[in-house]
Amino acid sequence: MSKTVQEPKEFHTESKDVYALYKYNADKFFDEVEKSIPQYHQSITNLQRSYAVAWKNTIESSISIQREFATKSGTNINVPQSVAKMMNDASEELIKTHAVQNKAFLAAIDATHQGVNTFNDNAKSFTGLVQSAMQQWISAFAPARN
Repeated sequence: MSKTVQEPKEFHTESKDVYALYKYNADKFFDEVEKSIPQYHQSITNLQRSYAVAWKNTIESSISIQREFATKSGTNINVPQSVAKMMNDASEELIKTHAVQNKAFLAAIDATHQGVNTFNDNAKSFTGLVQSAMQQWISAFAPARN
């Protein structure tokens, strides 16, 4: 088995080992990516919250304006029981639809997460397999050292 070379935390560009430079720069890049994840999460959460508040305010404003117009114009705003039931039933169905949509969305995120984890596991296995094959080729074709 080959011995893994540990690069120092602060790696200098004077190194002539191209793979150490690759690893150092890749690690540096992904460290920065990791730092940005909480910011993305907070930004998306804030955007979703703002969107819901804006949507709710739009609906409430629309209802208020329509009610005011109906009241001032003398329009009868009472509805028969059957219409009230239909409106309530439609609202309940909309809430159920949202719940199903939410579950489907969360399941899709979970499936994607599992797929990424599977990919990572397979990449590790593949790397180990390639390393074993490489070691076999090297030992079979490399000249013997005394």
